[in-house]
Amino acid sequence: MRTMLLAIAAVLLAMPGGAVAQGAGDEVEDARALERIERAGDDRIAVRLLADGLPRAGEEWMLALRFIPSAPEWHGYWANPGDAGLGMDLRLDLPEGWTMGEPLYPVPERLLISGLMNHIYEGEYTVLVPVAVPEGAAVEDFPDVTGTVEYLACTDQICVPQGAVLRAGVAGAMDEDFAAWRAQVAPMLDAQGRFAVEPDTLCLAIPLPESVALDEPHVFIEQPRLVDYAAVQTFRRAGDLLLVDIPLSEFGTGEAEDISGILSFGEATGVAFEARPGEVPVGGTMIAGPISSETPPIWTLILGALVGGLILNIMPCVFPILSLKALSLARAGGGEARARSEGLAYTAGVVLACVALGALLLVLRAGGEQVGWAFQLQEPSVVLALLALATIITLNFAGTFELPNIDTSGGADRSAFGTGLLAAIAATPCTGPFMAAALGAALLLPAPIALLLFAMLGLGLAFPFLAIGFVPALRRLLPRPGPWMERFRRLMAIPMGLTALALLWLAVQLGGRGFALVALVVLVGITVALFVVGRLQRSGKMAWPAFGLVAAPFLIFGAFALPSAYAPPAREPIASLLEPRLFSRDALADARASGRPVFVWFTADWCVTCKVNESIAIEREATAAAFEEAGVVAMVGDWTIRDEAITAFLTEQGAAGVPLYLWYEPGAAEPEQLPQVLTPDMLVERAARSNP
Repeated sequence: MRTMLLAIAAVLLAMPGGAVAQGAGDEVEDARALERIERAGDDRIAVRLLADGLPRAGEEWMLALRFIPSAPEWHGYWANPGDAGLGMDLRLDLPEGWTMGEPLYPVPERLLISGLMNHIYEGEYTVLVPVAVPEGAAVEDFPDVTGTVEYLACTDQICVPQGAVLRAGVAGAMDEDFAAWRAQVAPMLDAQGRFAVEPDTLCLAIPLPESVALDEPHVFIEQPRLVDYAAVQTFRRAGDLLLVDIPLSEFGTGEAEDISGILSFGEATGVAFEARPGEVPVGGTMIAGPISSETPPIWTLILGALVGGLILNIMPCVFPILSLKALSLARAGGGEARARSEGLAYTAGVVLACVALGALLLVLRAGGEQVGWAFQLQEPSVVLALLALATIITLNFAGTFELPNIDTSGGADRSAFGTGLLAAIAATPCTGPFMAAALGAALLLPAPIALLLFAMLGLGLAFPFLAIGFVPALRRLLPRPGPWMERFRRLMAIPMGLTALALLWLAVQLGGRGFALVALVVLVGITVALFVVGRLQRSGKMAWPAFGLVAAPFLIFGAFALPSAYAPPAREPIASLLEPRLFSRDALADARASGRPVFVWFTADWCVTCKVNESIAIEREATAAAFEEAGVVAMVGDWTIRDEAITAFLTEQGAAGVPLYLWYEPGAAEPEQLPQVLTPDMLVERAARSNP
């Protein structure tokens, strides 16, 4: 490798700069070029200049440079050779007024040697050179075109400068040859792309039909020293737009007026493109990037989703539903067949809900929406629906009324199925241990595998009740039925009521106090209506028509008043002992440039796990003191309301939702991802390790 680098350095000193030049130039430079060419020769990679028939006045005349290696180990280079190598320098002697266009290259290949990325061609390859022939040009008895070309031939060990004196003739090139060579050239896209230079990243938006398959996408940038050629590129689909993020080169200025290059699809196919400065949207579905190459084996993701779903059963929104359903099964009796039937119905409801939510998530992301797990809790209308549902369940648990579809005192399969749906929906605000990798990978994997992971999450969530239904020994461990079960049912109304209060508070965060006040008025109406239903049920009278009569005015009022009352409040900086900065990519880049450790956490008001972690590990005097001593910069990203920039960043980190905790050591290329469940002293100990 050292020999190769020394050879390249010698070549760069000996050969002229610039990839392509036109015209004979001054006589001194021509003489020097001829001397270099005569000394170098083309014995490693031979080259011929061929013409596509005779030139015609007013039309484009195509020439071809055909490169033929003498042995398979020799390779040539694209216009931008990458970290090492050299592009060709072509000079043609053309009549006055004739213009040589930019050479047209096939899709190059990548060759990575000792961390240096090379853009190469292996085997025979052809570069087409268009020549514009002016109107009225004398093309009769036109002499052969002559010129010179200098280029580089390399193996994995050594590079040798090459050169040749060219003479173009029609003989030796058939029409079918040029047709084949044109087919190998990357065609230019009709529509221009857009680009933006962000801190450390070149962001591209390339117009490409969604139907085009991208097996191994890679972008070759023609502008030298702009991007890090060896860095992993990130690709996302947003409809008929391909979004590409490429890390910038640390040796360049990071500035460009225009961008051009080739988008490779893989297997030597691709398109050429040009891009102008403009807005590059965020979002889309990631199809390739730094996370995709590190995706764990599928079996570990399946196990993670299964165990993660199992852990969700202890969440305060899910546990009351599961426990009451299990006790109702013990009270109802009915034998082995009945227990299994209910277990299967409950499981079907949970799995169906998880798969449906996962499918909706994937569809929205494929359409360019920036959403993640629990995305529905960022929508005020969904929060209001869940608030009404939690209120109804609370009143049902408290014994205010009996609702057959969620009848915790019965054991019908329909009730078990509905309870399963409810349990899955109630669990969505949370992500916990083992879920993060599985759901993050689900956003990157093909849809069938992603839906399998969502189904396994549902199976894990349903597993305790399914096990109770199929294992008689577990049912025998349940307490015997008795009056205490009704008291326990009423006790479970407390966590469900707290859930309703939390959703009401979330409505304030999403839509403002006026919005939440109108929602509260509607809830009061529903509560009064359910009290009436309960009184009628206990007296043995027809109850549900009364519910419609009482609740209808409140529901109509809400339908008109809620949209007008919706006024999202400005998000204030989160009050914290750590005094964090608000997350943005620019703020993160500035913090990392300071040379201090950086701790970034992503949270949401509706995330139970987030709030527990904040109370026991983040909002502590000991944590604040440790951060101050170590000089840690704290930064927080609030995902309560949908934020496309945060969602895109979460996706890049392989996270489907919150919480997410990242620790950046000074000078580290990638962050350390901390566990989703923090222990009280975890951050204190982490800061101590960073304290010099």
